[in-house]
Amino acid sequence: MTDSRGESAAVRDLGGGVRSLAVPIPDNPLGHTLVYVVDTDRGPVLVDTGWDDPGSWDVLVTGLAACGTGVGEVHGVVITHHHPDHHGLSGRVREASGAWIAMHAADAAIVRRTRETRPERWFTYMAAKLTAAGAPEEHIAPLRGGRRRSLPGLSPALPDREIVPGEPLDLPGRRIRAIWTPGHTPGHVCLHLEEEHPGRLPGHGRLFSGDHLLPEITPHIGLYEDPDDATVTDPLGDYLDSLERVGRLAPAEVLPAHQHAFADAGGRVRELLAHHEDRLTDLLTLLREPLTPWELATRMEWNRPWEQIPYGSRNIAVSEAEAHLRRLVKLGRAEPVPNSEPVTYVAVR
Repeated sequence: MTDSRGESAAVRDLGGGVRSLAVPIPDNPLGHTLVYVVDTDRGPVLVDTGWDDPGSWDVLVTGLAACGTGVGEVHGVVITHHHPDHHGLSGRVREASGAWIAMHAADAAIVRRTRETRPERWFTYMAAKLTAAGAPEEHIAPLRGGRRRSLPGLSPALPDREIVPGEPLDLPGRRIRAIWTPGHTPGHVCLHLEEEHPGRLPGHGRLFSGDHLLPEITPHIGLYEDPDDATVTDPLGDYLDSLERVGRLAPAEVLPAHQHAFADAGGRVRELLAHHEDRLTDLLTLLREPLTPWELATRMEWNRPWEQIPYGSRNIAVSEAEAHLRRLVKLGRAEPVPNSEPVTYVAVR
């Protein structure tokens, strides 16, 4: 399908040697990942690659052809974060082109751990985490054996290069600097294109924001931990700090991985900061009585009633509830109830 200008419907020319390709995510309400094609003096570089699916691959290949290039000409792949709708096709692109793959060290560590850990270990870990969170046995039972649900992205491509925060990427003819924005994942990065906006919009260049800053969606903030590491992280705190860092950049335009490009990054940052403060306040109301993370998740406001949330999404919701609980505990606004099993939390009065 083409639009009135003859472009592929999945391709948009954003000016200044940047195009976006809408690569489908199968059976997902997000619809697609926006993969960005950045012209460099050595050939095109992709920001993210999309989900590892034959149909998604076909769209990526067709989209690159519509950009006047081909997958075999790709010089490099820069990954904003390790999730399969962003990193899924990276290995296939590398096989077809010899391109390098770059990723932040924290997410590269997750990729290595994912590849090295047997699926059974993940299922055992997930079952233990859900048990500790107070999930009912009927929810945990599928993880203990028998008919287990599949997990995507268990063999992600290992990166060749490390993205170093604050340093410019080695993209000949372009000025792009990596900004570390942990929260959605430990190694999430945004990429600041430090060049004048092609439409001369006011602000400082353009920002490839991955999932960190989206125009209408609040990204998931959950837990990403090593099954063999007991370190207690604060991903929501990391995310809020990262938001403020991006707001100070004041880019003229944000190029996110989902939905559409938008201006006024500062305004969107303020909306998200206010959203999370309101949500933490709402959770304190729920925590007037002691609740397990599972019980809290069932009472939180989601985009649909709890009864309609699919199995896998419930696990994600519990992880997000735990991330918010950790933030409240760190702020001294909630605390675990001593000797509760599974552990419950209550607001500090």
